[in-house]
Amino acid sequence: MFARTTRTFGRHFHDQFGVGVVLSGAQRSASGRGPVEAVRGDVITVNPGEVHDGAPIGGQVRTWAMLYIDPERIGEIAIDLSEGRSADLELAHPVRTDPAAASLFRKTFRCLVRGQEQEAMTETIILLVNRLAVHGAGSLQGNSSSIGLRLAKQAIDDDPAAPHSLASLSSIADVGQFHLIRGFAAQTGMTPHAYAVQRRLQLARLLLRRGLPLAHASAEAGFADQSHMTRLFTRSYGMTPGAYARARS
Repeated sequence: MFARTTRTFGRHFHDQFGVGVVLSGAQRSASGRGPVEAVRGDVITVNPGEVHDGAPIGGQVRTWAMLYIDPERIGEIAIDLSEGRSADLELAHPVRTDPAAASLFRKTFRCLVRGQEQEAMTETIILLVNRLAVHGAGSLQGNSSSIGLRLAKQAIDDDPAAPHSLASLSSIADVGQFHLIRGFAAQTGMTPHAYAVQRRLQLARLLLRRGLPLAHASAEAGFADQSHMTRLFTRSYGMTPGAYARARS
């Protein structure tokens, strides 16, 4: 949901978990932890059944973006974060000033709006929920986990164009999805999805150097379509795939 309004909302509740960011203005609201105020950049959350309202401060327009996530999905994430111990999870703060969490939210929201990069969205939702939950997961440790992470990385290296879902990579590494993301980033400096994207871009460059047309190169490298490859290619290398191909010809 995206909203820009001066409207005052009466007390109500949702059946879902809500996570959002105030993009402009400010608002005052009731929450399960008493009255709170949120200003631009703040992360706002609500748990299922938590009664809340909302009013603009000073009568000024405020803008916010919000994601509503079914409890079943949050339960799956909670099981992953707790390594199977519990499906219970509570979002700890109705308002939180946390630039890192706000950045994760914006990335998740963009992925959802674009309807692309499902694995990137899954990664950011897991990381976001862990950051906002009452109880986060512990750090990844153990030699067996390190071996599993190397196997997951090898799977991407061996076939960059394959889908490589978090679920499949977690199965290869024999760790939960959250621990896969954290451990993979610790070893490579990137999340599994980001690493796979870079490997696909490297493959695309190789294919373009061999003279493949842009559409064929994007398909062979595992991108959703040519525009998807172009956007990521330009963001990484500062030039379009077409310009790269012409420069190499």
